[in-house]
Amino acid sequence: MSNIIQLLTPHMQDLGGFNARRSLPHSDRMMVGPFIFFDHLGPAVFPPGKGVDVRPHPHINLATVTYLFAGVLLHRDSLGTVQEIYPGAVNWMTAGRGITHSERSPQSDRTIESTLHAIQTWIALPEEYQETEPCFSHYLAEDIPTWTENGVAIAIIAGEAMGKKSPVNTLSPIIYLDLCFTPGGKFILHPDYKERAIYSVTPGIIIDGEELEEHQLAVLSADIAVEITANQQARCVVIGGEPVGERYKWWNFVSSHPERIEQAKQDWRTGKFEPVPGETEFIPLPDNI
Repeated sequence: MSNIIQLLTPHMQDLGGFNARRSLPHSDRMMVGPFIFFDHLGPAVFPPGKGVDVRPHPHINLATVTYLFAGVLLHRDSLGTVQEIYPGAVNWMTAGRGITHSERSPQSDRTIESTLHAIQTWIALPEEYQETEPCFSHYLAEDIPTWTENGVAIAIIAGEAMGKKSPVNTLSPIIYLDLCFTPGGKFILHPDYKERAIYSVTPGIIIDGEELEEHQLAVLSADIAVEITANQQARCVVIGGEPVGERYKWWNFVSSHPERIEQAKQDWRTGKFEPVPGETEFIPLPDNI
């Protein structure tokens, strides 16, 4: 019997000049552990003069996590943070009671042909941290635990696995791994967390002998170890953790209280969120989602 209980195929989302494959939230599943949003960005190639321009927009009651395979992004937020992120590093932004941020290609990247390839996730915060003070943390690639074992290059983006722990402060138990396989590589994913899923960044990923199509999110059975192998050079991402309870999502807002989302809508509409220093644009509140 397969240890895959759900296979989720992402839908394409236009982010303004490039596409993202959005696996969560899905019509068949809202979350995996506390992960409530999962976007695979690109790989997108921008000609000189072009780049990513995600204008300032708000978040509440969640944390955003940015992890790059290729390229560079410039993060700005309403706390005054200005931070470039490169492959292997981690940007963790805790929205808490509310934050505004933008993500753009830096000017240096706009003078050349550039590539962006990344994973962007949102983590629903535990109830007791939903209205915490907003904050931002950047972790250098050299601070993220990485090693190679059994033909697999392993990076612990956040959380704990195999006796090692990422320095990223997650506020709840999660697992978030980047796994790069050589042909024949093998990784055993232990049942350390109640909910887990594997996303195939490339073809060639095999779960307990069952090949996963490229760009699918395979949700796994609980309490069972699974073997991940590859029949070619391949890459996948593992996400999961302990559930944090029911959440509501509307646009960029996530909360366990629907009335809190309504308040956030009104606050963005009336300009009560803090602006991003150095930015003059913003994304208006949508009429409908």
